[in-house]
Amino acid sequence: MDDTQCNNWNATVGPEDTVYHLGDFSFGLPDKYLARLNGRIFFVFGNHDREMKRVKQEKKWNHKVTWLPDLAEVEVEGQKIVLCHYAMLVWNKSHHNTWHLYGHSHGSLPDNPQSNSFDVGVDCWNYYPVSFSEVAAKMAKKSWKPLDHHGA
Repeated sequence: MDDTQCNNWNATVGPEDTVYHLGDFSFGLPDKYLARLNGRIFFVFGNHDREMKRVKQEKKWNHKVTWLPDLAEVEVEGQKIVLCHYAMLVWNKSHHNTWHLYGHSHGSLPDNPQSNSFDVGVDCWNYYPVSFSEVAAKMAKKSWKPLDHHGA
């Protein structure tokens, strides 16, 4: 399983690519995986990332990993995205077409076609990282509707 996931990662991610990883990287020692993976990783901690917190403290992989806060707001190709390990019903500027990507749930939450949000965990994507173009294609099929007072 570990070899398959590393191979799938490297088949998708080039050496200079940017990856946003939304937590639960490894139960074991992440060093052996970080050494094998392509790309520059921007990392949001998940609830099973005790060893990744050790890696952060040791500063061993800072050339490859940038540590993000638990809730990060980024922009990719002009698209604003809120990143978090956990799913949210609403997020900053969700009513202004800001997307929300999360992990944690392993595909167990139903996808809401009226929310610009979904699970990008590899177990939902045939154990491959999801590209920005795949995220954009999925979001293009959604029709956002407000869940709270915004946009009403």
